[in-house]
Formats: sequence, structure tokens, C-alpha cells
Amino acid sequence: MKQLITSLLLAVTMGCGTASAQPADAQDNHEGLQCLKNGHLTMAIDGAKGGKILSFKYDDQEIISQSRWPETFGSTFWTSPQKEWYWPPVPEYDKKPYEMKQDGNVLTMTSGVSEKLKYRIRKQFAIDEKEEAFVITYSIINESDEVRKVAPWEITRVPNEDGLIFFEVCDSIWPAGLMSFKDEHGMAWYQPDEANENRKVNTDGKGWLAYCSKEKGLLLVKKFQDLDAQQPAPGEAEIQVYVNRGKTYIELESQGAYTTLKPKEELSWTVRWYLQPCKATSAEEIAKKVKEILHNN
Repeated sequence: MKQLITSLLLAVTMGCGTASAQPADAQDNHEGLQCLKNGHLTMAIDGAKGGKILSFKYDDQEIISQSRWPETFGSTFWTSPQKEWYWPPVPEYDKKPYEMKQDGNVLTMTSGVSEKLKYRIRKQFAIDEKEEAFVITYSIINESDEVRKVAPWEITRVPNEDGLIFFEVCDSIWPAGLMSFKDEHGMAWYQPDEANENRKVNTDGKGWLAYCSKEKGLLLVKKFQDLDAQQPAPGEAEIQVYVNRGKTYIELESQGAYTTLKPKEELSWTVRWYLQPCKATSAEEIAKKVKEILHNN
């Protein structure tokens, strides 16, 4: 497994480094690996391995975790609530090959049907040249013969380094006291730390989640539908932050509305990814930068 993941990460580094600089250009650099470019941004998605986003860069600076261990790297997509499948992740969505199709500026990846859950996943990757953003639309298709309820769930892993995670909070962060969040400049802020336990918090946010890597001078902002507190799946939340034990990686998680699907019906949920240089050093300056991105887009 270590050797396989190392090869994939090497392919990302080498393949995306040589991809065309033209916006929306897709190249198959390593079997199912597709590299998409939009201005300074490059995104690498592996259709042969669960349609995962393996890399997201501004020029040559990487923002996503490049850990070599399973379930510690890249950005993936699951169905919610987790209690329907618990662990490990559903293989048809997280690890098995996706069918790939390029239609103009849109790259579409479609999973097989889960034997357990009877859903099919479709991921569409597009670019917004004006905003220099990536636009990812996830769809869940009910392939069963029953009426089902489900919610979309994006999981993006970033390094636990000298950075900040932040978002707006409508009510509270739960479980309370599990992670040391500060309330400043109208946002909840978390400085990554190191502990010998895994921790996860939940909150009803305002439709966005951000991560600033001070070490690399990069600001990642993910924008999605703002939910009411009653809209997420039972026991879940619009925004979740998971910190793995030790100083390894952190998951930035967001979820869409818990939706009823009749047989063959589908739901679609869109997340816009922004990655920009950020030389700001104070929380106030970073908050201002995020508000500019959200306001202008």
C-alpha cells in the first residue's frame, strides 16, 4: 500500500507539473489521474482510485495532505449519515474506479452502485475562470427500489501544521470544550495542536469553511449551501472538523441537506474551492481576506 500511494503522489507531482497552462485543460497523466488547470491553480483527481482529489496547488504550493497512509490524504466524498455504513468508507465511493468523461470544460466521474447502500455517486469538476475557482458538483443517485433519505458529505484532509481553521457559527460548537476554539472577528478560530486522541466537533455554520497555511502562505476557502440547523442528517452537521491524534492531519468536512429520494431520483450539491496567496499574519487580516473572497464571489 505504501509503495502504491507513493507512486500516485509522485505521479501527481510530476504529471501536474507538466500539464498545460490553459484553463480547463485535462490530461490523463497516470492511468485514471486527471490534472485540471485554472490560472495559477492545479487540481489532480484520480478516477481509478475513488475519484479522489489528490492534489490542489497554487503554482507549486500544495494545500492538501500528502500523507502516505490510507484515509489520511486527499479529498473524498461520502454519503451521510455515517451510522448507515460506519467504517471503513464505502469502497465504491472511496476507492474503486469511477467512469470518466470529458465534455468541454467539465470532467465527470461516476462511481459504481454500492452493494450495501444502493447509491451511485457522480462528481463533476468544472472551473470558473473569472473567479479562478474550481466548481465541484456532487450527485447522489438512488439506484434502489425504495424511498431513501441521504445527505452529501465532502471530506478534505490538510496537514496539521502552523495554520488556522475557521468558520462562522450560528449557535454553538459541539461537543463543547473538545477543541480550543476562539471567537474573534465574527468567526470561530482553531489553531492546530497535538494530542494523543482523535477529536471531532460539529456546528451549524454559514455556508463556508476555511483553512490558512501560514507556513505556505495559502488560504483555502470552500463555499457551499448554508443550511438551517434542522437540515443536516441525524447526528451530523453542516460543518465538521476532525483532528487526528498526533500532529498528522486534519479533516475539513461539510455536508448538504438531508434529502428524500425516490427510486432513480438524485440530489446535487455544489462546493466552490478557492485557493489564494495570503501573507496576512493576524486573524483580523485573514478574516478580512476571507470576507473579500466571499463577498466578491
